[in-house]
Amino acid sequence: MRWPLPSVHALALTLAFAMGAPVVSHAACSRVIKVPVAATGKSVRVDGETVGGIYPELLRGLSDKEGCSFTFTAVPRARLEVLFESGRADLLIPASRTPRRDRHGSFVALIHNRPMLISLQPNRPAITSLQELLDQTTLKVALVRGFDYGSAYQELITTLGQQGRLVLEVDALSVARLLKSGAADATIMATTILAGAVQDDERVRDVLDRLRIEALAELPWGDSGVYLSNTTLSTQDKAALQEALERAAKSGAVWKGFQRHYAPAILKGSIRPLDSNPP
Repeated sequence: MRWPLPSVHALALTLAFAMGAPVVSHAACSRVIKVPVAATGKSVRVDGETVGGIYPELLRGLSDKEGCSFTFTAVPRARLEVLFESGRADLLIPASRTPRRDRHGSFVALIHNRPMLISLQPNRPAITSLQELLDQTTLKVALVRGFDYGSAYQELITTLGQQGRLVLEVDALSVARLLKSGAADATIMATTILAGAVQDDERVRDVLDRLRIEALAELPWGDSGVYLSNTTLSTQDKAALQEALERAAKSGAVWKGFQRHYAPAILKGSIRPLDSNPP
């Protein structure tokens, strides 16, 4: 009786065991993963049909390592939220963790982040809370439509709208232009988002060194990362993506990406690696 010859894969496994090497098996995704994205500083860069930045680079790196392929489509940020919530997007990235988003997907943390109050006003009194911001009734606030930093942030949007002090824009670059022109006095977002937007546009690049950055008590440190759709992804694909992204998070790949693209002064107070302990 002739026994079948072992496969090349089996021989490789046998050799690995014999040499004492760890054997790791990663499940590949069953289909191409659909990822709509919106321009978000250096995190996601959109130039016509070309999509790049820290997070797309991270996902493309998983194609070779994990056997999962991704296709990117550029959309406005508010549209991105609608697509994810309505089950027409596989991933929401980057995204801060919020209760609303938890209803639609499973979250994988990749970085610690904190939204900050950002302005170009060096001489006004310091603002340390959302209530102090609301008390400054002459200040107009520009925010990006579709950004969400939790319930306190959403309540602020409602109140500012009622007071006639809210301007909603499609992206961070539009907000930066309002700040420079004086049409808005302040914004709230992760500092890296605004800094990344102004670095790439000569019309507003000169505001980078003038940014006044202040922490707000009601918007503490939280997690930012990726949501995996509860609706569009199969159980197997969701598990494969979660495992792959968790490995990427442990490797510190996202933090290293931020360090490559931003000066330490921009990262300070707004972005921290996962292995740190935010206060």
